[in-house]
Amino acid sequence: MDQTAITGDGVLLRAWTEADRAAVVAGFADPDIQRWHCRSLDDDEALAWIARWRTGWLAETEACWAVVADGVVAGQIGLRRIDLAEGMAAISYWTLPAARGRRVAPRALEALTSWAFHDLGLHRLELSHSTANTASCRVAGRSGFPAEGTKRAEARHADGWHDMHLHARLATDPAR
Repeated sequence: MDQTAITGDGVLLRAWTEADRAAVVAGFADPDIQRWHCRSLDDDEALAWIARWRTGWLAETEACWAVVADGVVAGQIGLRRIDLAEGMAAISYWTLPAARGRRVAPRALEALTSWAFHDLGLHRLELSHSTANTASCRVAGRSGFPAEGTKRAEARHADGWHDMHLHARLATDPAR
């Protein structure tokens, strides 16, 4: 799997670079992102986080892109637990505060979904979010990922274990 830049509806999904370190640190320092993660990152940890994605690409097990809107990093979107043989992957995403309310996350999700189905050849994409994360639920629904159910106490967040909504989209679902 080659690391690919993806474009769609005013967003560019591109490989993370060392120059993006400050955006990664800012993302993990944001209280709204920290709520759903159990960590923050300093400069060195951000560089390691960026380097990790190259390893995932090479192993064909995970991929992550910087989401660029209006020429600046606005967030991240990634494929986790890629299983090419089964045609499945899980999606994660977050946006920086300045990008919120501008449909950056749904536009990035739609671009990645199209690429994953048409270019990568996946059949099923899943995404999960805390049942308390209504913004992620809206992004999923608006991007054609219907809710499939609730996974009880499936993820640990900063304030403890959360039930998670599971959304999924199939390559055979109607195009958006």
